[in-house]
Amino acid sequence: MGNVFELLFNQYEIFLLVLVRTSGIFIVSPFFSSQNVPNILKVGFSFILSTLLTWFLDINSPILETTFVILVIKELMVGLIIGFISYAFFSTFYVMGQIIDIKIGFGMVNVIDPQHRVQVPVMGNFYYILAFLLLLTFNGHHTIINALIYSYEFIPIGKFDFKLDTGFLLIDIISKSFVTGIKLSAPIVATIFLTDLLLGILARTIPQMNVFVVGLPLKIIIGLIILSISIPTFYAMATGVFDSTMDEIYIFLKSFVKG
Repeated sequence: MGNVFELLFNQYEIFLLVLVRTSGIFIVSPFFSSQNVPNILKVGFSFILSTLLTWFLDINSPILETTFVILVIKELMVGLIIGFISYAFFSTFYVMGQIIDIKIGFGMVNVIDPQHRVQVPVMGNFYYILAFLLLLTFNGHHTIINALIYSYEFIPIGKFDFKLDTGFLLIDIISKSFVTGIKLSAPIVATIFLTDLLLGILARTIPQMNVFVVGLPLKIIIGLIILSISIPTFYAMATGVFDSTMDEIYIFLKSFVKG
């Protein structure tokens, strides 16, 4: 314990910068930013993790080359971007659920997400919670911590510069999350489209039938049936999203090696 306090006193500037980068990830990333986790636990875990990183990693930085405030901003940006990438891909499940809700008739219904205290689509919240549980099963929170550790190999303290390519990378990540959500919702969307086509044919052949009264519950039932059938394949879907998340994080980190 004495060695820990001696380390913190001798390298307190580096420790504070490591703490800032770690806190940046915890502010945004899906698991660590959850409102269900007490703030005191987040602060304590950030402190412990930053202490271990300062102790075991060979982190050296020419701190006196620039002002300490600038270094704090740079380290916070690195942590926020890593957390943002992971959260952006996790938002894929919200996009997927929103599209499904609109097609099956749940578009006007929202629920409160206790993690972020915002209104979210019903099916989006369902898929997000399911993906969240799978993330813990895959030890996905460990991979985010590993990304934090390896970030010091690619972006040493004080070496981050927000380049134009970084902005394009973040925009590309947002677009990929939307595209992935649309692709994942495609089976149910296609099924509901065929259902609407069938209802249109019935409306023309049987004018006495009220399509609006019959169609809404029918689309809900069919949508829920297809959703139940597709649940076993959700494991592969979530795995692909998690892999894309880590790939994009390392693309972001390696972009500074090229530069």
